[in-house]
Amino acid sequence: MKGFKIFIYFGILLFGIYSLSMFLVDESKSFVIETEVKYPIEKVFPQFNNLQNFTQWNDFFVTKKGYKFSYYTPYEGQGSSMNFQNMKSNSDFGDLFIRYENHLSSLKYQLYEANGPSPYKIDLKFVPHNNTTKIIWYVTTPRTSFLGRAYNLVSEDYVVNTIDKSMVNLSQLLSGKVDKEILLSNIKYDTLMVEQQKGFLLLGVNVSSVNKKGELIKNIELNHGKVYNFVTKDLDKKEDEFGSPILITDPNGYKNKEVSYYYGLPLSKRVGVSDNNFSFRTVSPSESYIVYYQGKYDGRTKAIKLLLDKAKKDSMRNGELQEMFIEAPNSRADVKIKLSLPVFK
Repeated sequence: MKGFKIFIYFGILLFGIYSLSMFLVDESKSFVIETEVKYPIEKVFPQFNNLQNFTQWNDFFVTKKGYKFSYYTPYEGQGSSMNFQNMKSNSDFGDLFIRYENHLSSLKYQLYEANGPSPYKIDLKFVPHNNTTKIIWYVTTPRTSFLGRAYNLVSEDYVVNTIDKSMVNLSQLLSGKVDKEILLSNIKYDTLMVEQQKGFLLLGVNVSSVNKKGELIKNIELNHGKVYNFVTKDLDKKEDEFGSPILITDPNGYKNKEVSYYYGLPLSKRVGVSDNNFSFRTVSPSESYIVYYQGKYDGRTKAIKLLLDKAKKDSMRNGELQEMFIEAPNSRADVKIKLSLPVFK
C-alpha cells in the first residue's frame, strides 16, 4: 500500500513538472525555412500551384501509402483543394487548400489534419534568379492543447526534415522533365523513319468514341485522366515507374464515324488489378515505320496516310497503329505524338 502511494505521488510530481514546463511552450510555433531548386521559376511554380503535381513529390504525401486522394476544381491556383484519407482508418484524413496565389511569386496553403482545431499555415515566397529559384517557407504549426504542447518542441525538426526530402524529390522529378524537353527539342517532325521497337506492357482501358471534329481528342483526354489517376492513386505508382501513354487503334479508323481504341500506360510488370474497367495489353517487338507529328489532333491523318502509303509501296503488311503521346493529351492545345505502324512481310 505504501509503495502504491509513493507511485501516485511520484506520478503527480512528474505531471506537475510537465505542466509547469508547458507554460514555457507556445500553443503554436512559427519558423522560416529557405530552400533552393536549380531550375527556373517557370518550371518550379507549376509544381506548387497544381495540387496534383504537389502530391507527387512532397514527402508528406509521398509517404502516405494506402491513402485515397481526391482533388477539387479549380485544379490549380487560388481556391483549389484536395482531400486525403487513409483507407484503413476513418480517423486518419486531412484537407489541403490554396488560399492565395500571386502567380510566379507567392502562395498560401492551409493544411488540416483529422479533426484538428486549426491548420498548418504555410506561406511560400518564390525568388527567381537566372535558372535557379529560391523558395522561402513561412510555417506556423496548429494551435495545440495545453497538455499537447510537447509536440511543438520537435515540430520544427519534423517540418525541416520533410521539406528537405521534398526538395530532393522535386529536383529529381524536374530533372526527368527537363531531360524530356531536351529530347523534344531534337525531334524531327513529319519525317518518316524505320525503327526496331521493343515490346512493352500496357495497363489501360478499351474505349469507343464518336469521331466528330474535336470530339475524339476530348474523349482521349478524359480517359487519360482515368488511367493516370488509377495508376498513380489506386496502384500508387510514381511518374518514373511508367512510360508515356500509348493509344492503339485501327490505322484506317480515322475515316469512320466511330473509333474504337485502347489507351494505356506502359508498366514494367503486371500487378493485381481489382477494377474490371482496366486491363493489361502486351505489345510484341516489331519493325515499325514511325513519324513524329505536332499540331491539331485531327490533322494527324496526313501522317497516318504517310505511314500506310509507305507500307503499301514496300509491299509490307501492317499491324495496329500506335500513338504515343509525348505530352499528355490536351483538347485545348496542339498534340505532340509519335505515330508507329508495325510492319512485316
